[in-house]
Amino acid sequence: MRRILKILAWVTSISFVGLSCWLGKEVPFEKQWPLFEALRTTASIIFAVVGAWIAIVYPERLKLSFMDEGTVNNKNNQTGLSRLFSPVVHSTAILCIILVIGVIAPLVKIFPFVLEYKAQLRGVSYGALVALTLWQLWTVVLTLVPADIIKTMTDREDERNKLVEGYSKQSSKE
Repeated sequence: MRRILKILAWVTSISFVGLSCWLGKEVPFEKQWPLFEALRTTASIIFAVVGAWIAIVYPERLKLSFMDEGTVNNKNNQTGLSRLFSPVVHSTAILCIILVIGVIAPLVKIFPFVLEYKAQLRGVSYGALVALTLWQLWTVVLTLVPADIIKTMTDREDERNKLVEGYSKQSSKE
């Protein structure tokens, strides 16, 4: 079932990007750029928030990361850190792509032969915007995973404490 959902998500995303490339030919870049800026802002926020999460949840691991390799014990590697780090990597990649687009777009406009393909390039730009937005949406979902893990572990601990409390009350009555 999970595989089917994954395939369905990919097919839907690719279809949506393709449709955006086709329909985006009519959207001038000046109207697209504010959307790129909003996406850049979102990626920056996620980068900052998840970076703060890492600093709060794994302060010792961060200290070890900057030590010499000889002094770091491999047993200190924590798999939860990779779950937190993944959205940072994705947001960084999205930020880099948007920054490059922001630098290249004005330069591309000065070449006369590019004007022949203006509509197609608008479509490609809009398709890239939609692809980056979908990627950022996935990154936002990834930021929820650590919070869900913490909630699940807290719920389990609460249940265990209630169970222990119940046994303690029961044994004190006897």
